[in-house]
Amino acid sequence: MTFGEQPAYLRVASELRKKIVNGTLPPHARLPSQARIREEYGVSDTVALEARKVLMAEGLVEGRSGSGTYVRERVVPRRIARSGFRAAKGASPFRQEQADDAARGTWESRSEQREADEEIAERLAIEPGERVMRTSYVFREAGEPMMLSTSWEPLAITGRTPVMLPEEGPLGGCGVVERMEAIEVVVDNVVEEVGARPGLAEELEELGGVPGHVVMVISRTYYASGRPVETADVVIPADRYRLAYHLPVK
Repeated sequence: MTFGEQPAYLRVASELRKKIVNGTLPPHARLPSQARIREEYGVSDTVALEARKVLMAEGLVEGRSGSGTYVRERVVPRRIARSGFRAAKGASPFRQEQADDAARGTWESRSEQREADEEIAERLAIEPGERVMRTSYVFREAGEPMMLSTSWEPLAITGRTPVMLPEEGPLGGCGVVERMEAIEVVVDNVVEEVGARPGLAEELEELGGVPGHVVMVISRTYYASGRPVETADVVIPADRYRLAYHLPVK
């Protein structure tokens, strides 16, 4: 292979990708067999297999046990809003967005006390082993899982207060800002870092993805006078959703 020349498996994957994009291989069509790819492109079985793996990793095709590999329905990514503007009083950002009559969002949550591991302790500026409230969420749109979230709050701040459980009590379901304000903790800053990685098996199982699918991960931390009061990881399927940020300009 000369400098700049594509490896054979990427060249074959590129040709098959073009056929999927231009409709020559429409959604639900069966991808050519490994033998057919080998013959048509003059490559080895190994190259044909690697080309199919590339398309699967890109989410363009999916394998069906005992049947073959098929072109997936192309999904138009839907928008998830992330706002720098304060949500309506008493509403978390997701609940505010879902308040629209056309929205069909639901969510499930589970809270439990845990000991902070080293990563979470660092994010919350506490010692490893300190107690935190861990809350996991599954958000759905029209019944379809759209987003996972796991949050951690130091019990040194919220323990034995009315807001110790994020989804229960007089302020259950309210946003972090409102809940903290109720115990005289004033949130004045939030930091979000957005990245992408292959989804973990348990994440993809909950989100309805297949192995190899990429997810976007938002690591978010709320601060009050420089002290972290909540940190969370939000996981979103990259092929089905896109993030839209609305940031205030002073």
